[in-house]
Amino acid sequence: MSKSTTTVVPAGASARSTTSWLRWGLDHGPEISLILLCLAFSGLSDTFLSIRNLLNVVDQITVIGIMALGMTAVIVIGGIDLSVGSVLALSMMVMGWLANAHGIPMPVAMAAALGVGAVCGAVSGLLVTWANLPPFIATLAMMSVARGLANLVSDGQQIVGYPEWFDALSTTRYFGVLSPTVGALIALTVAAAVFLSYRPTGRALFAIGGSPEVARLAGIKVKPITTWVYVASGALCGLAGIVMSARLDSSQPSGALGYELDTIAAVVLGGASLRGGTGSVKGTVIGVLIIGILRNGLNLTGLSPFVQQIVIGAVIALAVAVDANKRRLR
Repeated sequence: MSKSTTTVVPAGASARSTTSWLRWGLDHGPEISLILLCLAFSGLSDTFLSIRNLLNVVDQITVIGIMALGMTAVIVIGGIDLSVGSVLALSMMVMGWLANAHGIPMPVAMAAALGVGAVCGAVSGLLVTWANLPPFIATLAMMSVARGLANLVSDGQQIVGYPEWFDALSTTRYFGVLSPTVGALIALTVAAAVFLSYRPTGRALFAIGGSPEVARLAGIKVKPITTWVYVASGALCGLAGIVMSARLDSSQPSGALGYELDTIAAVVLGGASLRGGTGSVKGTVIGVLIIGILRNGLNLTGLSPFVQQIVIGAVIALAVAVDANKRRLR
């Protein structure tokens, strides 16, 4: 006579399994979201996975990608920078004004754009560290000032007419794939990843974001480092302005309107916490790709631009909601 055996599953085993899957999903949420987006749009559009369209996506994310690298450092230290779009516009207008209205050599004008961005970042950083303004208010003020100055430079008019070699920075593809502007983004991404992961100052950013007071007691120069983070963010906005001018063959005072939201969203979608102390360059790259593919895919499906704004706004709200409740979900 045979005996049947019954396997008894501990009562908490199923719950522990669900919890482990939930944690895995939270840890790999950006990668999962990116894969699901690619699968969805490849099914909705025959041209989505074409080489031409994928290269177009890479070109489109270059500007936001450059700004997002600076925003990553800002968010890691627990700050926020709402001025990135306006600083970009001011930088590109100053470059165009110097080169076209005053005949300044283009390389000098490009250096001036970087300098203007860095100065704007320095002002924001000093408002945060020495005037003790909340980062939201300090950068909101800079956003308004920089946008006003961008319009003042040319009385609200766009500036056109750049040298052919400058336009070629965004159109010439080496090996049929890599343009100089995309190459600059890749180089900056590698440098930022090495800095945040392996340099003492880069690791100090996470300590500042975790607790500025504890970081100060540990010997970290919180105020100078915070100021320099905003300077770096501003300089990267200046570089993004150069890239945008090369792509558009013009400088526009209304350029990069709303880009601050896309930039912040990309960093948060990549897993950074708005509370500070968490973030990575790898995650930011994935977040930038999510934003770029989302916009590109919605365009390919013929969705109304107004509906696109609603969809992207919902995605941003979802990303922030997940970030706000991540600890409780864990």
